[in-house]
Amino acid sequence: MSRRIANITLDNIDDMPRRCRRCVFWELDPVARSRAEEAGGTELEKEAWVSSALLEWGSCGKIIYVDGVAAGFVMFAPPAYVPRSVAFPTSPVSPDAVLLMTAKILDDFAGQGLGRVLIQSVAKDVVRRGFRAIEAFGDLRGEGTRCVVPAEYLLAVGFKTVRPHHRWPRLRLEVKNAVSWREEVEVALERLLGSMAPEAMLRQVGSAAGTAPTG
Repeated sequence: MSRRIANITLDNIDDMPRRCRRCVFWELDPVARSRAEEAGGTELEKEAWVSSALLEWGSCGKIIYVDGVAAGFVMFAPPAYVPRSVAFPTSPVSPDAVLLMTAKILDDFAGQGLGRVLIQSVAKDVVRRGFRAIEAFGDLRGEGTRCVVPAEYLLAVGFKTVRPHHRWPRLRLEVKNAVSWREEVEVALERLLGSMAPEAMLRQVGSAAGTAPTG
């Protein structure tokens, strides 16, 4: 099973789930969103937002592919690019953080750790741009809009609550911690393989190949 992560661009935006491709919950304020929905122009508005974010700020989302099939995605940006963010009772987002707008793993690919992989990829991206954290508004009830990430999911991938609320808590992930955890694992593996004699390394790799899940 091969995995690949790509930045969301105008070339691959159509790989997002259809409902999410048309959704502008985060990208427009409530009034503009209603007008776009009435006019049937939400897809164009989504493209315009992604184009503007790419030109002015850079990568604003990632898609993960499993064996060439889009399995999930995340979208993120500084809160200044996200009109809906000011509507939450636990706003504003901290000035040293980007906002994780939405995240979704398709049902067929759930339970494979893809959500954590995506979040770690976002963390590595934003730390290079000088941000210290990723923040998100979580949905504690899980019965509202699908555009807001369930708080349970955010907690599961390493976020911590920084502003509690009975419905819409704000959560935070320090990107340095998320990135260093991944790098520590990679370094440990490199040291393990580097310390082995060639014959032992081949036996280790062969053993891993024989026991690895096929997906």
